[in-house]
Amino acid sequence: MKEITILGRGGQGAVTAAYVLAVAGFEDGKYTQAFPTFGVERRGAPVKAFVRIDNTFIRTRAQIYQSDILVVLDPTLLEVVNLSDTVKNGGTVIVNTNKKPEELGLSDYRVYAIDATKAAFDILGRDIVNTAMLGAFAAFTGEVSKESVVKAVRSQFSGELAEKNIKLVETIYNKAKEMI
Repeated sequence: MKEITILGRGGQGAVTAAYVLAVAGFEDGKYTQAFPTFGVERRGAPVKAFVRIDNTFIRTRAQIYQSDILVVLDPTLLEVVNLSDTVKNGGTVIVNTNKKPEELGLSDYRVYAIDATKAAFDILGRDIVNTAMLGAFAAFTGEVSKESVVKAVRSQFSGELAEKNIKLVETIYNKAKEMI
């Protein structure tokens, strides 16, 4: 079983990203769970959402404390979150940043860095990177397919918004694949 934490700020779509990722896993024939954790949050406050993906039925219903994979929507959260409490030592960290992985100082983890913000501004006209980071997740981890992410995005959004988000997923997926 893979346990994933999506770390973002209120209003960035971390909870939606978790839901869409779970649907993508389901589309690939896997068992999934998605759930958030947050209090009475304001826009911009740190938010964590969680996903489990497995090839067999998932019996556990507990919170995820140390995930296998961490997806970071806002790189400033790396300064306020204790990574050793969030992701397993040797786990994978995927960060939305224009920095190189080695510049992040996360030597205990397998780190992937991709600038989803620029692509989101170019395609959506806004700094909403949740679907872009799902494209990066699919490319870097192989836990879900790009096609399943596209289907899941289409099930969550409609019309022009769906098409723009699909374009964003595909753009970042292709960029991430080139980086591997």
